[in-house]
Amino acid sequence: MDYKSLIREIPDFPKPGILFYDITPLLKDPDGFRSIIQEFTERFRHKRITKVVGIESRGFILGCPLAFQLHAGFVPVRRPGKLPADVFEVKYSLEYGANCLTIHRDAIERGERVLIIDDLLATGGTASATIHLIRQLGGEIVGCAFLVELLSLGGRQKLDGCPVYSLMEYP
Repeated sequence: MDYKSLIREIPDFPKPGILFYDITPLLKDPDGFRSIIQEFTERFRHKRITKVVGIESRGFILGCPLAFQLHAGFVPVRRPGKLPADVFEVKYSLEYGANCLTIHRDAIERGERVLIIDDLLATGGTASATIHLIRQLGGEIVGCAFLVELLSLGGRQKLDGCPVYSLMEYP
């Protein structure tokens, strides 16, 4: 399936100079959405993953059905103030600002096999922060999966040697 034909490019969003890759046309296409979840499932089916960690918020959309298919638990990584129990948090830089992510302290047990998923790998700041949180909890990161990877931004190099799998790559 040609996934790129279902990705809408929005120039100057969220600010001038940024080209935003909008995945909502792909998500609303029943065959496209089913196909991406099947591809991720096949890629990670035999990795004995116990937790899928989805990064707010589009990582939730991909992570929940993938966790279901892998018979794994789902763990959300969220912005501050969104999780009700005790959390670890990490501050990080983005290509257009700074942010913070949190995870429940009891979300992952030491030694659990974790897959991180999000819609986009750009500069790697968000995924790198998520890796830091999972390692604080003692999780073993099996890989990082992305729908889209922007190769020119070099985000993969910031992921501390974690295996990266992307369904689509843009220069």
